[in-house]
Amino acid sequence: MGGAATTFHYFDTRTWLGAVILAALLIGAAILISWLVQRAFTTLIAHDRSERIDQITISFLSHLAILIIWLLIGALYAHLVPALNRLSTALLAGVGLMSVIVGFAAQTTLGNLVSGVSLVLYKPFRRGDRLQVVAPNKDQFDVGVVEDITLGFTILRTDDGREIIIANGTMAQQTMIKLPRSEKDGA
Repeated sequence: MGGAATTFHYFDTRTWLGAVILAALLIGAAILISWLVQRAFTTLIAHDRSERIDQITISFLSHLAILIIWLLIGALYAHLVPALNRLSTALLAGVGLMSVIVGFAAQTTLGNLVSGVSLVLYKPFRRGDRLQVVAPNKDQFDVGVVEDITLGFTILRTDDGREIIIANGTMAQQTMIKLPRSEKDGA
C-alpha cells in the first residue's frame, strides 16, 4: 500500500517532478493526437476518388486542427499545475493589456492566418492551378503552380523548379492571373 502512495507522489502536480511528468505525458498525447488527425486527413484525401474534396482545404484544416490541439493541451497543462493556475489568476488583471500588445505585435501573422482562411473558403485558386503573380524580379511577375496553402503562406513552384513563397495576406490582396496548365502540369 505504501508503494502505491509513493508512485502517486510522482504524479503530484504540486511538485516540480509531477509537473514535468505531466508535461511529458501531455506532450506525448498531443503528438499522438496530432499524428492521428494528420493521418485521418491524409486518409480522407487518399480515399476521395471523385476529387470532390479540395486537398488544399483539407491540408489547411489539418494544420489548423493541430494548432488548436496544441493550444488546448497547453491550456489544460496550465489548469492542472497549481503553480501555473495561481500565476494565471494573478495575471488576469493584465490580460486585456497583454492581448492588445500581442495583437499589435502579431498583426501581420494574424492577418496572414485570416487571409489563409479566406483563401481556403473563397477558393480563388486550387492546388495545381497555374498563376501569374507579382514578384520582385526584372519582369515584375513570375509564374508558378500552386503546391500548398499553409497557415501563413501560399507556395508556388515555377517551371524551373524554384519555390515562390508568398504571405497569405499579400496573396489575398494582389491581382493574380490564372493561366492554362502547361504540358508539365499534366494538362
